[in-house]
Amino acid sequence: MKQDAKVYSIKEITRYIKMKLESDHVLGDVWVRGEISNFTHHSSGHMYFTLKDPDSRLKCIMFASHNQRLPFKPKEGAKVLARGNFSVYERDGNYQFYVIQMQPDGIGSLYLAFEQLKRKLEDEGLFAASRKRAIPKFPKAVGIITSPTGAAVRDIIITLQRRHPSVPVLLFPVLVQGTGAAPAIVKAIETMNRLAEVDVLIVGRGGGSLEELWAFNDERVARSIAASAIPVISAVGHETDFTIADFVADLRAATPTAAAELAVQNVQELRTQLAQTNARLAQALKTAVRTRGERLARLRRSPVFLNPRRYLLQQAERLDRLKERLENRTVRRAERGRERWLRVQAKLTSAHPGERAAIEAKRVETLTRRMESAMSGTMKERQMMLVSAMKQLDALSPLKVMSRGYGLVYDEAEKRLLKSIKDVQPGDIVKVKLADGQLDCQVWSMKGEA
Repeated sequence: MKQDAKVYSIKEITRYIKMKLESDHVLGDVWVRGEISNFTHHSSGHMYFTLKDPDSRLKCIMFASHNQRLPFKPKEGAKVLARGNFSVYERDGNYQFYVIQMQPDGIGSLYLAFEQLKRKLEDEGLFAASRKRAIPKFPKAVGIITSPTGAAVRDIIITLQRRHPSVPVLLFPVLVQGTGAAPAIVKAIETMNRLAEVDVLIVGRGGGSLEELWAFNDERVARSIAASAIPVISAVGHETDFTIADFVADLRAATPTAAAELAVQNVQELRTQLAQTNARLAQALKTAVRTRGERLARLRRSPVFLNPRRYLLQQAERLDRLKERLENRTVRRAERGRERWLRVQAKLTSAHPGERAAIEAKRVETLTRRMESAMSGTMKERQMMLVSAMKQLDALSPLKVMSRGYGLVYDEAEKRLLKSIKDVQPGDIVKVKLADGQLDCQVWSMKGEA
């Protein structure tokens, strides 16, 4: 043994094998066929048994939550078809088959086909309640698609004639079991739709085994029922029998007799209801006539009819009072209206455009005089200020100073005003501006103040 080899415990190996079994997509959901042996139905509700065939054995368990829905009772030696998954019971290290569904072998393959087709059509929406049509309450004619020799057709026709003998019945005889049954039923449904002589179809047969009812589990039959423009009532088998046709039909009847009862109304019951309605109507009319007669008698005894002149005089007196009140109210309203008109007229007079214009004209005239006076005073004040400024400017003017014998001395370029002897050197050219001209001079010597 290598020193670096990993050593596993039994528990680890068992769990690894269990994980492998449970993750296998085939073993996770598989059907197994075999014979039951060592069957035990434990007090807990779980079932323990072995499935065997001539070559091997398989330990199985079916928990109570699953076996409560079994349609049969398993027993020793029964051949079954079981569905489930494989796993390992860790304590013993044995692999087991955990069964979730089981059917007796023989019909198991048919049951599988039934379940698969049912799931397929349900996913397509063929069973949806929203697509199912209502059965006519009073059909003009009823069509029957079934075997012409079975008990089902007799039960349907007898029930239809008993409940509503005036409704015509059209029978389309077909095979209801065997290889040719499904095509015959499909053809009958299509023909009935093409002829369009009935308002409702009853499609069915009497009870039987799963194999005998298999034509009504055919996909072609289911799709023809779904495509039918005529509402379809399915009537297949007994109350406990269910077929694909029941799920896709517009209405499912528990038996053929029940289908006939759902297809038409009971004439006797309708007549009874009509008689009861007529009786209630007659009684209601009698009550209405009696009530109105009593009211008429009361009206005849009223003072209005016994002494109409007195009533008219009272109304005439009332009319006079109302007329007087109306006249008084009219006069008062007219007076109030006149007073309101006078007030409005006074307001309009005070607000007349001519009056307003005269007032505004006087106001404009006053403002004009005030503005002219203000402008005249302002002009005089500004003129005095201008004369004073001109005098100050004249007094400060350099020309004024120069006229008294002063001059301005600039350098040769006339860019700088010379204010000190330090600003020039002997020999420099200077320019002297006087009041009446300019002198070009040269500095010969400089003498500062002592």
